Amino acid sequence: MSPPPPPLVRVRRRAAHTLDEALDDAELVATRAALAQGRWQSARSLLVRTGDDWDRRAHRATVLAKEPSCAAWAREWLLAEPDSGDASLLLALALVHRALRGKEPPDRCREACRTAAASCPADPTPWLGLMLLERELGPEDEVVRVFDEVRGRYADHHHAHHLMVARLAERRGDAGPDPLHEVYDFASWAAEQAPADSPLAILPVIAHAERYRVLAAAGHEPPDPGASGHWAGRRARLVMKAAFDWWLEWEHDGHPRRLVDLNFLAHAKCCEGRGAEAAALFHRIGDYATPAPWSYPDRDPHTAFRAARAGALGTT
Repeated sequence: MSPPPPPLVRVRRRAAHTLDEALDDAELVATRAALAQGRWQSARSLLVRTGDDWDRRAHRATVLAKEPSCAAWAREWLLAEPDSGDASLLLALALVHRALRGKEPPDRCREACRTAAASCPADPTPWLGLMLLERELGPEDEVVRVFDEVRGRYADHHHAHHLMVARLAERRGDAGPDPLHEVYDFASWAAEQAPADSPLAILPVIAHAERYRVLAAAGHEPPDPGASGHWAGRRARLVMKAAFDWWLEWEHDGHPRRLVDLNFLAHAKCCEGRGAEAAALFHRIGDYATPAPWSYPDRDPHTAFRAARAGALGTT
């Protein structure tokens, strides 16, 4: 028997310095608040409206799934609509996030993800949930296998490529700087395979930041990224220039995770010492900071973001 849903409670006021993973998706913010109050019908409507926009669907579903009461309300939804693929998806993702916090057996989450995948065979999102789980708790070959399942359904999946880059960057973490590390090859290959207007063009920048995270954690780079020479090499400069030039011409400002890329690019430009270019990016970002990469390697992301933005914009 499924546990009863939690009692209706007042929506918690979020801390002023919380970096909200909903970013600028106002519909998602409103739906998450409704879900916290037990109105799972709002989540149902949002996912139906999202349809097969796979990047947006993944973004919305993963953010909703992090709401602490999501698993209970998803079970309530499934009681009302046992055949709902969206309800199965939301439950699976909620269980994944519980497992990542040590509150759910991983095997139960794997089963839930596979159940959701069976109910929506074309949807890469249940496999993204499984990838989130295996990224932290599973063997590397399983992460690669699940990534292939995602990519087989949607070759340009934004979140899945970011997860894959982060995992590859961790290989040979103690070996020290290596400009020929395999993560750079993967990022370049994925960027080249993607359509010309795909934000995966920024992947080489993501790879560079993720590799810094790993090297700094191992003591091979200073904990202050601005003091690191990681962004000073010729290859790094070429990657940053190509990514910034691409961004200047990009015309798809509606991508649900574009602000993730802009934060990575602004961080890189700050580390590179290109204040004017960073300022242009901060103007576009506004207040929508993301935890990565401002937290790298072990920093408070809100503080790091505000300091970098103030330096680039010449404000206090």
